[in-house]
Amino acid sequence: MSNTTPPTTAPQHHHEHHHFDHDSPVVTDRRQQNVILAAMSVALVAVVASVSGLNTAQQDIAIDLGATQSQILWIINGYTLALAALLMPIGAIGDRWGRRPVLLTGLVIFTLSNLGAGLADSVTALLVARVAAGVGAAMIMPVTLSVITSSFPASERARAVGVWAGFAGAGGIIGLFTSSFLIDYFTWPWLFALPAVLAVVAIGATLFAVPNSSEHDGSRFDTVGSLLSAVAIGGVVLGVHEGPEQGWTHGITVAALVVGALAATAFAFWELRRSHPLFDVRLLADRALASGALILLTLFGIMFGIFLVLIQFLQAVVGWSALASATGLLPMAAVMMPLSAAAPRIAERVGTRRVALTGLTVFLGGLVLLATMVSAEGGYWSIMPGLMAVGVGMGLSMTPATTAITASLPVEKQGVASALNDTVRELGGALGIAVLGSILNAGYRSAMGDATAGLPAEAAEAASEGIGAAFGVAGEMGPAGADLIDAAQHSLVVGWQRSMWAGAAMAAVALVFVAWRGPRPARGVPEQAGSDNEQAGEASVVVAP
Repeated sequence: MSNTTPPTTAPQHHHEHHHFDHDSPVVTDRRQQNVILAAMSVALVAVVASVSGLNTAQQDIAIDLGATQSQILWIINGYTLALAALLMPIGAIGDRWGRRPVLLTGLVIFTLSNLGAGLADSVTALLVARVAAGVGAAMIMPVTLSVITSSFPASERARAVGVWAGFAGAGGIIGLFTSSFLIDYFTWPWLFALPAVLAVVAIGATLFAVPNSSEHDGSRFDTVGSLLSAVAIGGVVLGVHEGPEQGWTHGITVAALVVGALAATAFAFWELRRSHPLFDVRLLADRALASGALILLTLFGIMFGIFLVLIQFLQAVVGWSALASATGLLPMAAVMMPLSAAAPRIAERVGTRRVALTGLTVFLGGLVLLATMVSAEGGYWSIMPGLMAVGVGMGLSMTPATTAITASLPVEKQGVASALNDTVRELGGALGIAVLGSILNAGYRSAMGDATAGLPAEAAEAASEGIGAAFGVAGEMGPAGADLIDAAQHSLVVGWQRSMWAGAAMAAVALVFVAWRGPRPARGVPEQAGSDNEQAGEASVVVAP
């Protein structure tokens, strides 16, 4: 969503004029560019796949390690929490002290942590390994994008960002598929082998092809801002993770959300006072950045919510195994990834704004199809058209949104821009799972009211909690249990429909915002995929009045 604008329209408040010493070699050799892009994509998939990888192994880990459900959730969420909280500070560290050494350090930590997780023989050991892996992931994820934006020439940058965005979107699907395969044919410790192998491959390619890049402006590192950003994002992510499980009025949920909100407020006040902020919060008024952030928040929130809902539907209603259910997501990835890579070329012809709006419109249409066509009787084929449309919409929208964020900050802040991009994705995923999951459960419970009316109180309460428990209750009812299973399957469809309509409403809000407040080309200047300022390494954007 970057736009060609006269120099006078560039925002004057972004940064004071400082002298920056750039150590950012631009790579012009196509073979080296391809190796860099492959290395960054492999490293990104290792990180993103690890977010959803353990979801299929909860029962096996609980049995082997004697873990409670609460401990399992902490093992899963500890990784995401560390990753999300540290993205912004580590992105800034990479800008200042060198992206290549930060990336290599993160890959080593990530590899060792995953090996430690695979060898863990206690809940504590596994939890520590997962949190350490999250720290390593926070050193990897923002740097993968900032390496691309700082080392690729402007003429090649959009193509590379498109490939990166495709892997960022498909990484969760790849994680679900590979983890389901490994659980079906191996044991849960093998779940950590694939991320470790991918990280080792990325280390080799990074050592071979990735140049170091850093920016020096002579200012002191914003330590206070870094700590406040970590507490703010960590608090919010923890709160939205715990809300659906513990309850939104539970002490830990409320405390996490309050601390996160207070830290975010303090971060904003602190950054406004600094001449060299970690992140200039006034940039949030920038049309391009705000639109890009909202698109990614919406896309990834709804996508991860769909994963949560879809796996339950395919397993409990269609009757598929975990591996078959994860395989059902692959067609979505198959259309998403090539379209994401092709989006920059499409934008050159029709304009990035039109591509983003078209993508959001198709995405919204896919959610409407998922809400209206789904049925217990129709099974997978009743949701296939909607899934494909969602994949097309994401493929068209992700790259313009990602480029909008990275192009809104100058070259010396690319690590922070990349971290902001990744933070929005992680926060969106956490919010989507919490919100759409809660709506799914509420719809299921309300629809199960009649089916459980004649059951004993304890059995009725269990069957209303979730479809897995309903199957357990039905197993104890003999032939009469078939009616309860049928009711539970149809109730899950009701919950699915409500959650997809909620997702459609969110997508509609994002679409209206981008259409109304999204960036526009300057009057008399055609919209292009890049600008002359981008050629110089610093993108210009249109700021909302």
